[in-house]
Amino acid sequence: MNSAGHPETTARRGLELTPFRGLRYDPDRVGSLAAVTSPPYDVVVRPDGLLHLESADPHNIVRLILPQADTPGARNEQAAKTLRRWLSEGVLTADPEPGLYVYEQHDGDGMVQRGIIGALRVSEPSEGLVLPHEDVMPHVVADRAALMRATSANLEPLLLTYRGNGTAADTTAVIERTVERPPLLATTTEDGFSHRLWSITDPTDLSRIQSDLTRHQALIADGHHRWATYRRLRAEHPSPSAWDYGLVLLVDTARYPLRVRAIHRLLHGLPVPDALAALDGLFRVRRLEVPLPEALESLADAACEGNAYLLAGDGAFHLVDQPDPALLARTVPAEHPDAWRTLDATVLHATLLAHVWHIPEDDPTRIAYIHDTAATVRKAERDGGTAVLMHPVREDVVRDLARQGVTMPRKSTSFGPKPASGLVLRALDL
Repeated sequence: MNSAGHPETTARRGLELTPFRGLRYDPDRVGSLAAVTSPPYDVVVRPDGLLHLESADPHNIVRLILPQADTPGARNEQAAKTLRRWLSEGVLTADPEPGLYVYEQHDGDGMVQRGIIGALRVSEPSEGLVLPHEDVMPHVVADRAALMRATSANLEPLLLTYRGNGTAADTTAVIERTVERPPLLATTTEDGFSHRLWSITDPTDLSRIQSDLTRHQALIADGHHRWATYRRLRAEHPSPSAWDYGLVLLVDTARYPLRVRAIHRLLHGLPVPDALAALDGLFRVRRLEVPLPEALESLADAACEGNAYLLAGDGAFHLVDQPDPALLARTVPAEHPDAWRTLDATVLHATLLAHVWHIPEDDPTRIAYIHDTAATVRKAERDGGTAVLMHPVREDVVRDLARQGVTMPRKSTSFGPKPASGLVLRALDL
């Protein structure tokens, strides 16, 4: 064991998941577990969603993952002080022994997702163990790294997927036996999802899971910036250390398929009429006087034939499709596989943002990335900008590109359901 309480890193191939002493809310010290949880930091629609969560309970996890102050340094110091205070007051307590955690989510439509939360050994893309499929924005990685340094904690798990054999064997067998026991916690959040958590501390079960996972590689479903942050922080600390590992949720999508949704764009300072005028002669544009669900159906139909987008923000929806082939040949890099070159996100970033609308993809004053479709439209209408609504990419396309070492444009997909933040945290000094 190393000084962080983890096994020494070996040369074996595969995923190395290790137990940890989870930090969890004491239910007697908070109003309710549902009231202290939050979506992942990048899903919270700011500022209204942030204020809603802050007012739900004075101990809501959003005060750690999205602290509010005048400067970045002050925000991170505030998060660190808040975490220390909650630990000293017993609001957050560490489980008595290290374990892995079974996490279950289910909704009213019968969808069930189960996976394992643990501390995963951080690896480089060249090792082929954890496959990214999207680029990251350096300023977001820097922001998350500063927060993790200040708090010395992994405040929320990122979501990784792997493909098992589809039968109840190995890790799945342990999971499905574990969920027959009473859980450590159970709560239902306001989005209608029920959440349950169990700990696994039995050495035989732990060994079985760890042995099984060494035969697999994982795809980052949600949390590219946090994984890049783990890599940066590991490089900053001499190994072996607790920074060699990062908090993750691993889901076998052969057993528990995820939903794949799109992430939409909100273009600040670009009114819809101006956005449409720039498309003249380059794309086909059709105005749709229909509600949002019907507009999305039209988008899905058009996306089956080629690149397609919905523009909104002026009270109507505009279906944009059939790009000029000469424009694509001129603007989309030719050195990538066809599956990458024809992605909606590729054409959006390489053609529309870079060459038609001249909007930098990593300038937060010009573009925002929003998961909620209706919220994107509302914000565009309120702010006078343009919402660009996307159609989701299939998981098999994402995985195939990742295995080829090809990353998709940033914020190309939204896998879900995402783990709720606030159910279990990892302190690096335990």
